[in-house]
Amino acid sequence: MQVIHTLSELRQTVAALRGGGEAVAMVPTMGALHAGHMALVDAARGSGAKVVASIFVNPKQFGPNEDLARYPRPAEADKALLTAHGCALLWMPSVDEMYPAGFATNVSVSGVSEGLDGAARPGHFDGVATVVAKLFNQVRPDRAYFGEKDFQQLAVIRRMVADLDLAVEIVGVPTVREADGLALSSRNTYLSADERSRAVALPQALQAAKRAIEAGGDPAAAIDHALAALAAAGFVTDYVALVDAASLGDPVAGKPRRLLAAARIGTTRLIDNLPIDD
Repeated sequence: MQVIHTLSELRQTVAALRGGGEAVAMVPTMGALHAGHMALVDAARGSGAKVVASIFVNPKQFGPNEDLARYPRPAEADKALLTAHGCALLWMPSVDEMYPAGFATNVSVSGVSEGLDGAARPGHFDGVATVVAKLFNQVRPDRAYFGEKDFQQLAVIRRMVADLDLAVEIVGVPTVREADGLALSSRNTYLSADERSRAVALPQALQAAKRAIEAGGDPAAAIDHALAALAAAGFVTDYVALVDAASLGDPVAGKPRRLLAAARIGTTRLIDNLPIDD
């Protein structure tokens, strides 16, 4: 696996990867890689494309009181994982390489970015959209793979790609979970042993709400039960919401729905979501 740190070298190397007429698939990450990220790499490789991963801890998507400084950066372990899973190229730009002096452009996606995490973390999705737009312009992938755990992020990226006519196919990959159901996340490493044992209440509450709604129960009552279960486990909940899966607005009859949640346990904020089948 080649590791690239400058944009000029990246463009030359990606051009060489395409030399045989092969497709390029991209997996953008912030590092601290785990099995969820590797599922994206494996899906990208399974498409027959050359895989380009990126690791960039993007300061523009962290708020002033969020965890940028302590976000884990195990670079050597990340490189070993990517190599083991057949990644062809790793793009690891510095902050100065990504946002050189005088950088003044912001990409903002209205609608899908405004509620849920957008309300809880103002400016977060502008940071996500800006860095992903840059990554797509730098690598020019044919396809890009994102996990469904960050479902609102996936919706924002899909909207941006459609609106800006970007020539990249966005592929969502189902959430990878621990044996007890907790969604894999780099932030799980922040949890104490006690918090980790109680964190399973988040997927359990969503599963119970999913079953109730799919059985024809009142969604508002199902969400109230989920909120109560989370509070009993020691979570402080930002939201539990049933939304239209495409717009993230109010559910529309006959269209796919998604149940999303974000909640804090201790100092760690966790997110999760499940599809609601009709």
